[in-house]
Amino acid sequence: MEKHAGIYVHIPFCVHKCSYCDFTSFPDKIDLAESYMACVYREMSFRKQELKDYTFNTLYIGGGTPSVVDESYIAMLVASAKKNFNLTKDAEITIELNPGTVNADKISLYKKVGINRFSVGLQSASDSQLQDIGRIHNTQDYIDCAKLLKGCNFNADVMIGLKNQTAADVIATIDLAVNSGASHISMYALTPEDGTPIYTQYLNGELPDSDEVAALYDAGYNRLKQLGFSRYEVSNFCKAGKESRHNLNYWHRGEYIGFGVSASSCINNVRFTNTFDLDEYFKCIFTEHLPVVNSEEIDLEGRKFETIMLALRTAQGLDTVKFNLDFATDFYKEFDSVLKKVGQYLQTNGNFIKIKDEYLFVQNSIIMEFLQS
Repeated sequence: MEKHAGIYVHIPFCVHKCSYCDFTSFPDKIDLAESYMACVYREMSFRKQELKDYTFNTLYIGGGTPSVVDESYIAMLVASAKKNFNLTKDAEITIELNPGTVNADKISLYKKVGINRFSVGLQSASDSQLQDIGRIHNTQDYIDCAKLLKGCNFNADVMIGLKNQTAADVIATIDLAVNSGASHISMYALTPEDGTPIYTQYLNGELPDSDEVAALYDAGYNRLKQLGFSRYEVSNFCKAGKESRHNLNYWHRGEYIGFGVSASSCINNVRFTNTFDLDEYFKCIFTEHLPVVNSEEIDLEGRKFETIMLALRTAQGLDTVKFNLDFATDFYKEFDSVLKKVGQYLQTNGNFIKIKDEYLFVQNSIIMEFLQS
């Protein structure tokens, strides 16, 4: 039977590591890009046979900063994905861009090889805030990048919870993104991770607290609503029909295969992750070994919880009829005690149960009740 899935490729190079970045990225190793990309093409060929029955309808190139490597490597990457896997003709192919690393030639080649969705790291419309978090671009770079993407399907990332950020700052960032042509906005709250430079600001109490972040989120949410954007997942908003197919696959607990250092995969209820170590990744590929460092089969209870957790992050919510069919259970009976406890935060709409709009941003504490059941 034909199975639909997504492909993710991690490109771990960047010009400079942002102060909040907890991703696997190497600002000082761009000279290894050519060898690394050759290894990614190779890793894809290792998986060709086992994934021959899958049809892939999304390819997402993330990082790091994928736009920092030579565009010819990206062209070869798309060609390699098409050569090794059944990629649908209308596949959504996304690349992440940093506005400070693109030019007309790059964008032109991306489009030529079939990339049809772009995700641009705007983060803020305030140059001082961009500088504070270590971004290499300024607002003008973003405007120039958006001009190159005129008429394209593109997303802009907006970050909330930055030092000294106000509701007016968030609204100004959204306005800049939308006025420049973005039809999709990802509005993320900054998460200060231990070990990142920004964590010190967090420890010193220099970042907005959770109530202030919630207020910034509400300001952004209301502005996006006014501009005709629908929220379809807690951090994602778009114009009609512009949802990210790749991300929807994650939230529907679909299958996906990851390539490159630190990439995650979930195939056939087995979740596995590639090594985070660049040297080890090279060594594995050179010796014709898969670079997987951990792998676990997800048991029935784990699958149930993941399905609920991911679905309740979306505006649509959980399809209880599908849940009952998939797991041969009765959702309302099985989770009766949890529903009694958190029922006031939920609403039903036909087969669907969802978190009420006003509680979606603080959904974690509601969702965790299902884990403890």
